[in-house]
Amino acid sequence: MRALLGVAGLGGASDAVRLAVLVLASRTPSETGVVRIRTGELGRWLGLSASYVASEVLPVLRRSGVVSVETAAGEYGQDDGLECRVLPLWAAQDVVGHPLALSKKELATLLRLVEAVMAPGWTHRDGRVTPAGLIGTRTGRGAATDRLALLLLVLEARETGRVRQRGGTVDTKRGRAAATVARLLGCTASAGERVLERLEERELVLRVRVRTGSGLASRSRLMVPAVANAHGRTVADGVREDCAEAPGLGFSDPDVAAGAGELSELETEPQVSRVPVTDVAGVAEPDVAAVLHTDHPHLAMAVVPPQLSGGFSGEGRPGTGRLPDRACVRGDQAIDGETAAATTGLPVAGSGPLRGEKPKDSPVDEQVGQHAAVAGAGGRSRAVGGGKVQQRRVGLPADLRLRVALGPVSWLWERLSGWQQDQVEAATRTELARLEGLLALPGGAPRLLADRLTARLRETGGEALVTGPYGWLIRRGLVQRPSCSDWRCDDGIRLDTGTGCENCANVVHVRRAHRARIGADIDRELPGLGDHERQRVLEERLREQVAIEAEDLARRHEQAVVEQARRDAARAVAREREKRERQGAAAAEAARQALPCEDCGLLEAAGLCPACTSRRSGDSMVREAVALAVAVRADLTDPAAVEEMIQRCDEDTRALLAAVCERACGQDAEPALLAYTAPQLAQRICDERRQSALCRLARSEEVVAEADAVYAAYRRRHRHGSEADAERAAEEAALRTAQVLLSRHLEELDAARCRAGAA
Repeated sequence: MRALLGVAGLGGASDAVRLAVLVLASRTPSETGVVRIRTGELGRWLGLSASYVASEVLPVLRRSGVVSVETAAGEYGQDDGLECRVLPLWAAQDVVGHPLALSKKELATLLRLVEAVMAPGWTHRDGRVTPAGLIGTRTGRGAATDRLALLLLVLEARETGRVRQRGGTVDTKRGRAAATVARLLGCTASAGERVLERLEERELVLRVRVRTGSGLASRSRLMVPAVANAHGRTVADGVREDCAEAPGLGFSDPDVAAGAGELSELETEPQVSRVPVTDVAGVAEPDVAAVLHTDHPHLAMAVVPPQLSGGFSGEGRPGTGRLPDRACVRGDQAIDGETAAATTGLPVAGSGPLRGEKPKDSPVDEQVGQHAAVAGAGGRSRAVGGGKVQQRRVGLPADLRLRVALGPVSWLWERLSGWQQDQVEAATRTELARLEGLLALPGGAPRLLADRLTARLRETGGEALVTGPYGWLIRRGLVQRPSCSDWRCDDGIRLDTGTGCENCANVVHVRRAHRARIGADIDRELPGLGDHERQRVLEERLREQVAIEAEDLARRHEQAVVEQARRDAARAVAREREKRERQGAAAAEAARQALPCEDCGLLEAAGLCPACTSRRSGDSMVREAVALAVAVRADLTDPAAVEEMIQRCDEDTRALLAAVCERACGQDAEPALLAYTAPQLAQRICDERRQSALCRLARSEEVVAEADAVYAAYRRRHRHGSEADAERAAEEAALRTAQVLLSRHLEELDAARCRAGAA
């Protein structure tokens, strides 16, 4: 991959072009090196449209000199069928030790890797469905960049899923992980951070980190869960191995230990095969953090199992082993009444197992087979088997875009339950994605949604007047309220520009003009009315006009419904007719295939077997060769002489064909081989006869006179032209004249044979 991306022709190329080179290289057959693919299919691999690939990707590939592209025009003249060859990959096939000198097995492995990462997915004719790759469903703006970044991260990842990050000094605002992605893509750190955020939203990469008790964030690890999953590992295993390999790591003081509740959330989600991938959302970096321990809510798995003594995890306290009483004692127990704490704090010791040990009979183990309970980000445990209430998050989600968008309603967020917070978060992500498609510049959707929520709160009168936070957010705060038919309008404001909606202004202008016109009609028809009476008449006429417009709208709606039904019925009839035509064509084709051969009688030969087809083709070529020879040599006015020459020439031609076939196939050749070889040799004989006839006619008086006339005309018209150009024009004219004469002779020969047959 580095050798391909480092080719000089790709310098400054877009990520879509570079990804196209990698995709074509992975699909390159080792025998020919030519990749045959359609433009639309290549666009599906890149996550882009066929028009974008044809207009932006293919021209750059041609100019780069890295890929040779030959196209076949589609229905509208566009580049449809492509024959591409990755020139550096093809040139390195015979170079020993070259990184691009890949064998057939290596090319197959590369294709499997690219398919696992970004295959678009297919539906086969037999109904089978090949699912898309990890990021195969990512399309649109930035899709090629995200796919290229994930592919490079997968190649950089170890078996544990960990990606070696960029060393040296990096931008602390962006982070080392963003700098690593930027280095792989060759872009800025800010662009790398945006790519990394999009991959994190799809849970394709993880930045594993932890906040210590002092509030400081340790250095992070960049992990690719799919790689660890493919090797039968988990992200937690990789972090555990890093902790074991890191020198000088012991237990630290409480000030640098992990905070409560930050390691208790592990999400299990299969990405490759069926091995669960553990989403470790809060694991410290092994080389800087001590072995961590924290509380253990349901189904939480300790990253590093501690086994020490002296008051640490895994050892009971002296005496009864219970926690000292405090103001909120037992206040954080689970809702179902169990002794385990729901959020933070240690479980009561008593007769139960010690921390770090597994209880003999755990109700959680009984429920794992039914519903796997997973923990989400932000210190919230999800329900186990549907029998427990989810714990809500106190703060906003960790995603910066969501924090900006939901900032004005943070107090309402705290009043939501865990399930409601999940629904609001999903609705917010959907609305942000929709708003991003409306904006000309990306990145402004969170701020735009925050302004909308602020305006909605101002209409309500503040958060204190919102009695139902969940319903208010889902039905009023997050939804767009267009004031006109423009899909970019929200309460009379254009979402893409932030200015007033022109369409709304136009509607208001039309309504005011309509009102003014009705007022003028009233003044003209009923002069002298008082203000109160005039206002009453105006309102009545406005209501009448609105009723008329409503009736007209209903009528047009009914007409549209009828028209739509008519079109649907016509389409159904067309589909039925097309189905019948296909069935009829299939039946006719089946009947034709069942016909015997007309010449040899072979059953189910579709009317003519291959051997007889070859024989007929050879006979046709022989007759054409005989006609070409007789047309320029015989006296076409004498039918008897024509027939005699045709018979003699036919015998000579067939004897010549038999001799040539015997030399080409051998004396003991099988009849089938001779049958397939004879048409090809007869075609060669026919071509030679045609060339000989044209040369014979080129020496005739008519052709010579035409050539001389063209030569003289060219010299007169192009006084400063060269002699060679004039001779070339004369030769072309002579060839055209000879072809016309040959066609005329063949027509006269056919007429002579018809007269002889009639006689």
